[in-house]
Amino acid sequence: MLDAADPITFAAVARQAKVSTWLVYAEGVREHIEQAMKRQADAPLHEQRAGLTASPASLRTDLELARDQIKQLRAERDKLRGNLRLQLGQQLEEISSKGMAERIDELAIANQRLAMDNQQAADANEQLKGRIAELEEELAAARASLRRVLRETNRPSPIADRRSGSRPGEPAAG
Repeated sequence: MLDAADPITFAAVARQAKVSTWLVYAEGVREHIEQAMKRQADAPLHEQRAGLTASPASLRTDLELARDQIKQLRAERDKLRGNLRLQLGQQLEEISSKGMAERIDELAIANQRLAMDNQQAADANEQLKGRIAELEEELAAARASLRRVLRETNRPSPIADRRSGSRPGEPAAG
């Protein structure tokens, strides 16, 4: 147990030896266990004096160095995270900018096409308005001509009135 650095107690020795605890307290056995417990307790001091273990001052120094290194690593991690965020932001902006530039170009082309379509529609509208005005003039002339023809057709001629013996405005006898 001493070589394995297992903690030496009366109960542990009894368990290891597979005997009852009263036997380990018996005279002759107890002295050996107490002597082993004392050697185990003195071992760290002996190892420390021999330079096999670190002193508390050395352990404190190692701890401070480890803490400083942890601080440096955390600062480096934070700096790398910040740089990564900036790079990702720039990449996203480039992707967005490219996409936006393409979309702007598409919209500009569509706008030009719609402007041309609008201009063509406006020109066609003006032509149709002119055609409507012409047709209205022709219709008005046709109506006027029709009225004149109807008046002339419905007006009795003076020669026909004399032959029939009727008066103007009276229907002819038939």
